[in-house]
Amino acid sequence: MSNEIVFCTICRHEMPLTHYYLDPKNEASKKFYGKIDMQHVSTFLYFNKKGIVQELIHNLKYKGHQEIGTVLGSWYAEELKELQLASPFEVVIPVPLHKKKFKERGYNQTANFGKAIAEGLQLTYNDTILYRKKYAKTQSKKNLLGRSENIENIFDIHFKETDQDKHFVLVDDVLTTGATLEACSRALLKIPGAKISVICIAMAH
Repeated sequence: MSNEIVFCTICRHEMPLTHYYLDPKNEASKKFYGKIDMQHVSTFLYFNKKGIVQELIHNLKYKGHQEIGTVLGSWYAEELKELQLASPFEVVIPVPLHKKKFKERGYNQTANFGKAIAEGLQLTYNDTILYRKKYAKTQSKKNLLGRSENIENIFDIHFKETDQDKHFVLVDDVLTTGATLEACSRALLKIPGAKISVICIAMAH
């Protein structure tokens, strides 16, 4: 898909949209081929080093500007309304932080993005089903093998009978290797009848 640049009147910057939601075989979905049977995978923006999206993610993740997640989630939800899926989305779940990391940062940087997606698409938001049981240091400087080894078996679930047979939408900030989202998906697939989709703010490009 072409890299469209759109001016955001809220953040006052040009934003590189992916339009991946229109292409079931987009580059983001290829991260999971042969690993997880995903219903849908898309990212809203392209992430380039030293670009505006990197700056936005940095401010969201480390500077406390949670309103960025809300703005981008609401914007992307409007585009996602065009989707025609055989199995509609039902429950939005953020990639969880370990309790120690949450205490350090004070918030989950993906939460507001997920809540805005859920509100815009009239879905349920649930941040209690999936949890991180092991504390892991940052993934940003690890290679693909290192990331995969580092996040294996660090997620687990608490679920009820009412959570069975649901289509879960995992949300995260930046899709890089897909290792973290794959690990989250494997945990959620322990729930009988679970279906998984992934939506991220941006994809490393």
